[in-house]
Amino acid sequence: VVSTQSTEAVVSTQSTGTSLFSVHAMASTSDINWTEINNKLPTGRDPESKTRRLKLFRAFDNGNGVLSLTEVDAAIRDVLKIDEIFNAKPAIKRAFEIAKNKFPSQREHGDDYIELREFKFFLLSLRQYFEYWVAFCRADTSGDQRISLEEFLSVREKIELWVGEVADMEAEFRAIDKDGSGTIAFDEFCDWAIMKNLDLEDDDDDIAQ
Repeated sequence: VVSTQSTEAVVSTQSTGTSLFSVHAMASTSDINWTEINNKLPTGRDPESKTRRLKLFRAFDNGNGVLSLTEVDAAIRDVLKIDEIFNAKPAIKRAFEIAKNKFPSQREHGDDYIELREFKFFLLSLRQYFEYWVAFCRADTSGDQRISLEEFLSVREKIELWVGEVADMEAEFRAIDKDGSGTIAFDEFCDWAIMKNLDLEDDDDDIAQ
């Protein structure tokens, strides 16, 4: 996956007609060290995890006690050093949006930022939405950040590994495509993945809750 900041407009290769986004996405989502990623996200309830989480929050923070999306994005690259997640901008944004509203804030404009008490939930959400992003990229074979009906049907075997048997793939596609655009966007895919309890066949689920 390459950063959506640099690839909002998908560039196609002249020789194959395949987008550069697709080429990088397929390459970077096929060989992910899930155990290493889990180990870098201190989400446990034990004292060591709590200490690591506080230290990590302070490393993310620019000194004002809350985290903006910009701070989070930069820290994933510079502090966590997880390039695969740094390049998954839609997953970062979705995790940030859900985490910043976990608890009502007592600060002015606090609900626009992640506070320390929301940080554990952010890390768990980041791991979950990154998994959904990887699945999304594997289904989005054209790399245009949308899944067409043709693409959805073509990866039926993978889909059923992740969510179980699907009786009618076309009906399932229409159910996911909430806005009726004829394609599945990442947010729509996430809503469906949550409902179906999607689980990649090759990830490491051993992350502390």
